[in-house]
Amino acid sequence: MADYRIRPATAGDVEVLVHHRVAMFSDMGTPMDADAMARSFREWVSGMLASGIYRGWLVETSTGEVVAGGGITILPWPPGPRYPTGRLAFVYNVYTEPAHRRRGYARRIMHAIHAWCREAGITSLALNASQEGRPLYDSLGYHIAQSPMMFFGLDMGPKV
Repeated sequence: MADYRIRPATAGDVEVLVHHRVAMFSDMGTPMDADAMARSFREWVSGMLASGIYRGWLVETSTGEVVAGGGITILPWPPGPRYPTGRLAFVYNVYTEPAHRRRGYARRIMHAIHAWCREAGITSLALNASQEGRPLYDSLGYHIAQSPMMFFGLDMGPKV
């Protein structure tokens, strides 16, 4: 990692963040309209970066090439047994370019996220893991929650 460094993402990194999101879903084989998702995510992440709701970290080479990254959205969350602080960090877009995988960059990104959350007083994090990412998150102590969160897309559910 001597020739690589981790740094916070800035507004100037929006295109690489968009690339990571599209590439992540593409690598998982998720069907999508990549152009439409890129447009929507570009607009969303630009605003969320500016507001501080989204925080990202990138791994780059000594020449400035970004090879990995990841981020969090800080959500207001009602305090409860698992989320005592009223904030939850949702982790996503942890992505490493294929030529740079298996070198520990995703783990370093996760350590940077954890350190930032500790400093910010955020004690609970959540994420959705791909099959490829699951061993990393397991090794960091993440576990499948006992309460089954469910999702419903208004545009995808039964019409009643």
